[in-house]
Amino acid sequence: MKTKAVRLYGPNDLRLEAFELPPINADELLVKIIADSACMSTYKAVRQGGAHKRVPDDVYENPIVIGHEFCGEIMEVGNNLTDRYKAGQKFTVQPGMQGTMDAAGYSFPYIGGNMTCGIIPKCYVDRGSVLVYEGEGYFHGALTEPLSCVIGATHANYHTRQGEYTHDMDIRESGNMAILGGCGPMGFAFVDYILHRDRKPGLLVVTDIKQSNLNAAAAALPPEEAAKNGIRLIYFNPQSSADPMGEMMELTQGRGYDDVFVFYPSAALVEQADAMLANDGCLNFFAGPEDTAFSAKINFYDVHYNATHLVGTNAGNIDDMREALTMAAAGGLTPALLVTHVGGLDAAAETILDLPNIPGFKKLIYNAISMPLTAIADFGEKGKSDPLYRSLAEICVRHNGLWSVEAERYLLDHAPGI
Repeated sequence: MKTKAVRLYGPNDLRLEAFELPPINADELLVKIIADSACMSTYKAVRQGGAHKRVPDDVYENPIVIGHEFCGEIMEVGNNLTDRYKAGQKFTVQPGMQGTMDAAGYSFPYIGGNMTCGIIPKCYVDRGSVLVYEGEGYFHGALTEPLSCVIGATHANYHTRQGEYTHDMDIRESGNMAILGGCGPMGFAFVDYILHRDRKPGLLVVTDIKQSNLNAAAAALPPEEAAKNGIRLIYFNPQSSADPMGEMMELTQGRGYDDVFVFYPSAALVEQADAMLANDGCLNFFAGPEDTAFSAKINFYDVHYNATHLVGTNAGNIDDMREALTMAAAGGLTPALLVTHVGGLDAAAETILDLPNIPGFKKLIYNAISMPLTAIADFGEKGKSDPLYRSLAEICVRHNGLWSVEAERYLLDHAPGI
């Protein structure tokens, strides 16, 4: 079968190409990949090429397909897998695998998010990393991978009990929690998850130095909604205060924060997070720095006498993906909050290469269509001369300006094919 895919050949060398897929074997799945969400992790891999830990050294001769946040439909099932999977099922993949740095979107020639059809290899099937998705909308499934990352970060935090060598995993129930640099796309996903999961903090402070980001977060995930779920939610701009640390500590009556998540790779932010920790507080460094020598000062007096501790996560696991899929399918999460742009497969390479400079949050690529990357906010203007955009704008207005399953269906039915 012929496929079209965006393949990586080296640093910043992306090519949209058509090529033949080999026949699948008895332990593989042939899949149609409908939607992929462009990720900064892909941008970093594209910048580094073969120097990236997950990208093969010989990528120049054996290119890989990019994209790791994807959802699609199973087309053909290998003979050994017919008791587990059926043609026509929606699926998504947990790209990271324990025990190896290999991952879809980084390491494989026949599977990645930016392709029309692909082959899921035996290693993913054996690890249970191919997950059936029963909810509506392919973009919901594509966004469960980033959602699993924030879910995994929450589960990775831990607290201790004096005199016992036991770690109580997860955030502190009804405790004080802060998300620093938390109004980017992953921060939105995190706040959405924290507000709607079963284990919640009593106080949640979300900071950002861009007031426009804070305003957008407050509109999408308002403190009033948090209050209904038992959380006091405060959006805070440190640049608006003469004493930001003092003001944030005052919110806790000087006790400090049980859980602090750092979403931006800044040494100053890490040091601020460390200074905010309460006794037995946990600092989670969620941001992914490109600098391999990135470092910051940590107060080891507090580590020794106040039991503060540090963790870091860079992905979710299979259980986190399952939790994300279950919550998304049940309507417990709103992935559409993250989507600001959509485009076709022919826009994928340009989108990834320019990703840090494109405003907004998640950029969805639909692999079966041809379409420039377009902001949802621009649909109305483009719709003055293009009926496709006019109809998409009308649908988005009906859904409070958000992307939706209805909009996705219309796009897939009416946009030109790739």
